[in-house]
Amino acid sequence: MFYLTSFGHSLLHALKNLLPIVVVVVFFQLVILQQVPDNLASMTIGLLIVAVGVALFLQGLELSIFPVGKSLSNQFAKRGSIIILLSFGFAMGFSAVVAEPALIAVAEQAQSISEGRIDAFTLRMLVALSVGLVVALGIFRTIFGYPLHWFMIVGYVTVVIVTWFAPEEIVGLAYDSGGVTTNVVTVPLIAALGIGLAASIRGRNPLTDGFGLVALAVMVPMITVQIYGMIVYGGNTESGELLLTTDSDTEAPSGPLAMLVDLLEMVRDVLPIILTVIVFQYLVLRRKLSNPRKVIFGFVLVILGLYAFVVGLKMGLFPIGTSMAEQLTARDNFTYVYLFALLIGFATTMAEPALIAIGKQAEEAAAGALNGNVIRILVAVGVAIGITIGVHRIITGDSIHYYIMGGYVLVILLTVLSPKYIVALAFDLGGVTTSEVTVPLVTALGIGLASSIDGRNVLIDGFGLIAFASIFPIVTVMAYAIVSQYISDHRKAIQ
Repeated sequence: MFYLTSFGHSLLHALKNLLPIVVVVVFFQLVILQQVPDNLASMTIGLLIVAVGVALFLQGLELSIFPVGKSLSNQFAKRGSIIILLSFGFAMGFSAVVAEPALIAVAEQAQSISEGRIDAFTLRMLVALSVGLVVALGIFRTIFGYPLHWFMIVGYVTVVIVTWFAPEEIVGLAYDSGGVTTNVVTVPLIAALGIGLAASIRGRNPLTDGFGLVALAVMVPMITVQIYGMIVYGGNTESGELLLTTDSDTEAPSGPLAMLVDLLEMVRDVLPIILTVIVFQYLVLRRKLSNPRKVIFGFVLVILGLYAFVVGLKMGLFPIGTSMAEQLTARDNFTYVYLFALLIGFATTMAEPALIAIGKQAEEAAAGALNGNVIRILVAVGVAIGITIGVHRIITGDSIHYYIMGGYVLVILLTVLSPKYIVALAFDLGGVTTSEVTVPLVTALGIGLASSIDGRNVLIDGFGLIAFASIFPIVTVMAYAIVSQYISDHRKAIQ
């Protein structure tokens, strides 16, 4: 009975997160476009399946991954072993990202659009390895108290340099891949690990030293995926030619067999987390799980939730984004495209659960010096601005290189000027703005726009919106901190 009640709350929570998207889409369909999509019934069913999938997924996390992950983190922190902590950080970062629904969605889209040149599984493994290594690096930074801003400045200078040399086919995808790594699975675990470590080490501040792991997890995949793109597109293979060998005579499974294959793939995705828990719980700590049946049930729910989520994506969120892009561009008036991008960016971010969680943690860490609601509004404004600028780039056909490099040069400049207490939090906030619901819709919007506008390449122009949604919240939060600090100093000078 308890599980049913908890699932009901999770389902209502998922429906609440979907509501802003539904409101914006309905407003545009009925008031501006004044038409109803042909596949409305399928989209509606898909959205409901997404909600059920997210609810099952979150319920499974609460029963398995979250309590086990937090328990392991606390026990390793008490032991004080740097090697064990770094190993655990790598394992949790890797395993959580491999199972990330939004990354699965983006990787599958990239493989489809690139006609197999970009392999979805290889892309996900690269991103997961990057996040694992960088979480270990972040833990190392927290333990020894190194300032985060130097890591971020050096890192983003590297990102800008790599972007200059990367092929244009990979740039948008690389930044999107970095933007979706920190989500419903990774953010709570990584943030709790960083804040818990900072709170347990004498001389560390939870606000300045506890945050930052999420930011590092966003940054490094941008570099590795662009390097992967240099290898993939560096040969003599023509743009449309497949690098993967495919057998055209082999039919894809259908019906119950296809469902079984998809479920087995979900088991494969969650297996790294299960193995991480087993290895560290039984072989390192040599302790039994407190409630193994509950944990196993939780993992089953995670797998079923992932499966339902992917099914719902294909039926609901992807068609909605594509359909809206096609209908808006058909009007020969891009004003409504900009307005839709602005509203969908703001509305979805205000309901983002990971952002709400980080806002509360920031309030507690700052002992009331920061307001969680103000942070959410600043981030939502940043996302709205970022997606709108990204849409403008697709419409005009400008190169993403200059937009991205310009954005991160601005971020680096603000990092130097900002009060140091806000730097780690600002970068983390840039990494939690893209949810499991927002990412597929925004990705589909970008791909739909690139498909509908003459002269645009879907792979080159279709990706990148998530990257803009990650950059500009950092800008708005840091700019707010700089202005607030200036006003405070000015008042003190007058007094």
